[in-house]
Amino acid sequence: MTKIAILGANGRLGRVVAKAFIDAGYDVRAITRSGKIPAELTGATAVAGDGLDREALLRVTEGADIIFNGLNPIYTDWGKCLPMAENVMAACRANHALHLAPGSVYNYGSPMPAVITEDTPFHPTTEKGRIRVAMEDLFRREAEAGRVRTILLRAGDFFGGTGTGSWFDLVVAAKMEKGVYTAAGPADLVHEWAYLPDMAKAFVGLTENLDKLGAYEALNFPGHAVTDLEIRAAAEQALGRTLKLTTMPWWVLRAGSPFVAMWRELVSMSYLRFEPHQLVSARLAGIIGTVPQTPLDRAVAEALDDIGVTTIDDVSKAA
Repeated sequence: MTKIAILGANGRLGRVVAKAFIDAGYDVRAITRSGKIPAELTGATAVAGDGLDREALLRVTEGADIIFNGLNPIYTDWGKCLPMAENVMAACRANHALHLAPGSVYNYGSPMPAVITEDTPFHPTTEKGRIRVAMEDLFRREAEAGRVRTILLRAGDFFGGTGTGSWFDLVVAAKMEKGVYTAAGPADLVHEWAYLPDMAKAFVGLTENLDKLGAYEALNFPGHAVTDLEIRAAAEQALGRTLKLTTMPWWVLRAGSPFVAMWRELVSMSYLRFEPHQLVSARLAGIIGTVPQTPLDRAVAEALDDIGVTTIDDVSKAA
């Protein structure tokens, strides 16, 4: 049985990816700093390990065939990203393991390309964008030197899955129980979203088609390129009521950013909310077959249920 170590298994993406690999029959080792994992990961082996501790990481990943890199520091602490990536590379080298990693759209900077393909060049204009590019440069160098094979899947903003910390739960759905939908930017602007259960299935599909992939691959995951108006309509259908549309008060964050570190970081990336963009892929479907994509209405309903927002389905089940 193929052994996969999931780094950051308590994270929003890590736990969904771990569940997908459990369901696919892999031997899953769920690595978290605490050594504790959520109930939905029954069937995985829970192990404590810290991405900043190289020796510990080498120890807890020993024997893994695949290492999934779900490590992601909080937004105000991204100085840890590159050291963590270097430690993951060391663990992959020690185990001769395949490296799976998520990618982001931060690499492209502002102005954002309206349509992003696998060939779209990087032009980072923020510190987070430059860090992401440096990480991918590291992965590519390791692959080209024949040391670590990397398969990277690039996605937009996350929604779906349990846990907190995404734009969807912190902003969009934060006031839905009170009948309010909050758009983080112009409501008619196209924005790239990744429904995490779909993305996790795509990662499984890639590992099952390695013969079609090279030593380094950076593929796009085309999720839901939609507007807030479309997401609101899907949410209204799930909730069975109309939602008042409001917009995130960016002026407050901008005014407070000199004094609040998190607000400063959010403002630095705010262009993503005002410049339309979507991911397309010329290759993913040819590698894994049909690209997983849950219909938007169902994906939004399930995502709301995951974060505890009461939907029509919840009411009918309780009746």
